[in-house]
Amino acid sequence: MAAFVFSTLVGLLRQILVANAFGTGMEIEAFAAANRVSETLFNLVAGGALGSAFIPTFTGLLTKQDRPGAWKLASAIANLILLILTAAAALAAVFAPLIVRYLLAPGFAADPAKEALTVSLMRLMLPSVVIFGLSGLVIGILNSHQVFFIPALTPAMYALGMIFGVIVLKPYLGIYGLAWGVLLGASLHLLLQIPSLVRLKPDYSATFGLKLKTVREVGRLFLPRLLGVAVVQLNFWINVWLASQMVEGSINGVTYAFALMLMPQAIIAQSIAIAAMPTFSAQIALGQMTAMRSSLAASLRGVLLLAVPATFGLIFLRIPIITAFYERGEFTEFSTELVAWALLWYSVGLIGHSVVEITSRAFYALHDTKTPVFVGVAAMSLNVVFSLLFAALFTRLGWMPHGGLALANSLATTLEMIALLWLMRRRLNGLEGRTILKTALLSLLAALVMSAGLLIWAQTTAGQSIWFVVIGGILVGGGIYSVLLSVMRVEEVKLLTRAVMQRIRR
Repeated sequence: MAAFVFSTLVGLLRQILVANAFGTGMEIEAFAAANRVSETLFNLVAGGALGSAFIPTFTGLLTKQDRPGAWKLASAIANLILLILTAAAALAAVFAPLIVRYLLAPGFAADPAKEALTVSLMRLMLPSVVIFGLSGLVIGILNSHQVFFIPALTPAMYALGMIFGVIVLKPYLGIYGLAWGVLLGASLHLLLQIPSLVRLKPDYSATFGLKLKTVREVGRLFLPRLLGVAVVQLNFWINVWLASQMVEGSINGVTYAFALMLMPQAIIAQSIAIAAMPTFSAQIALGQMTAMRSSLAASLRGVLLLAVPATFGLIFLRIPIITAFYERGEFTEFSTELVAWALLWYSVGLIGHSVVEITSRAFYALHDTKTPVFVGVAAMSLNVVFSLLFAALFTRLGWMPHGGLALANSLATTLEMIALLWLMRRRLNGLEGRTILKTALLSLLAALVMSAGLLIWAQTTAGQSIWFVVIGGILVGGGIYSVLLSVMRVEEVKLLTRAVMQRIRR
């Protein structure tokens, strides 16, 4: 978890520097839109979809002591990633003007310079897709060998590349310096893991392995998950598509807010999920379903224990946090208003995002990619409808409409969480629901009292240094929450503390 915290902090520094350098103006909106294409291609082919299909199959081979088969599978997937992503990036570069005009940001057509800049930035950043694809596979290989620390540092490497672009290259190249920083960050993302991969003594094979049973198994697991990822990416595209037609800065208002919400989600849910996935897979491979159910329940209780107070903390401290971190340079008071409004509605979905992260991985470990995909497709389809409805509703109410995009995402994700938990409970003939519900209720009670404390803190510190308000608020809120959990004798506190210490030592 220490690595995730470090990566999150470096990511926050990157956002601060980017926000200060470019604010929420035309150039950074073009960059955000252009980067959406690269992120979409990566996530479709080699992101979470591939990892969810690859790790259970690769781990199963390792568990059965079939090391040659495991490395032949990894080699085949690496070669396929290289071929497919290179072709996809080349096609995207050729058709970049059409993609931007008709599929990505039609609102930019009113500003030819902005549209042209988006096309140029998109083409420059597309090679990062191939690099990230290979790096994502290496992460899966290392995680399957119970190596988590180095992979958890890779987001920090990406952020450092962008920081270099802002500090060193931006004075000479402008927004293009940030784009070159993306390429540097992608390279560091991969290179950091090479020594750990070499220590595993990989046995590379120059094959696509299309006739291998294990490659077909990865494909069987991957295709349904691909559909789910495609729908998620479609929602991001729709956000850009709609926000490009709103007031300038709306795209970045949504982008910055979503990134802020994902910071606690990464520390809380992704770190636990990545560590739990190989455990789930190994327990299932050995037929230990009862142990797997207990592991899943414990993971969910730990996530709730942290996600609930984080939700309320983001809601009540969002404006001081954004002001303290971002509001300087090109990032104006209006920029803060844009981001804070979206973050309010995104914060509501933090619990849903965190629980979905854990529950989905449990389904993948069961070699069931169809269930979370179908649920995800349904939820994200609702998200599209909600986005259109809430954007229109917010406009009618006189509210900034990009907040409706955030609320749509939170509502859809919460519904997805409920559906996945219900289906997992049926799949495992129980989910230790009473203990999970007890933890959730105790966390909620403590978080409500914590929120009252934060309100009092905000009133008594009005006019004080913004950093004093933020840091003090975190300490006061965290202190109240921790004391209440101790008073209520929530047993998961000890379990979570022990797990965190084990992760830090690892």
